[in-house]
Amino acid sequence: MITSAGLVLAGTFAAVASLPLVFAAELGFNVAFGVLLDTLAVRSALVTALTVDAGRWMWWPGRLFRERGASGVLVEEGKVPALAGG
Repeated sequence: MITSAGLVLAGTFAAVASLPLVFAAELGFNVAFGVLLDTLAVRSALVTALTVDAGRWMWWPGRLFRERGASGVLVEEGKVPALAGG
């Protein structure tokens, strides 16, 4: 989803690069190139590599969610909190 949005954004700035104004063409090309670099290299390769390197530490916010529960109430491991008003 993010990759396709990055490709659409890069295409939009590539269209700006086709304008006859030199400043607009340079700006459009540079931004389109940067968005493509971020979309293809950073998100596809670097984030995946960092996830593999970090292992289970990459998902530390999930631990906080499990400990506190969705409502923010402290929950013991393996127990589901009762719903309020139910």
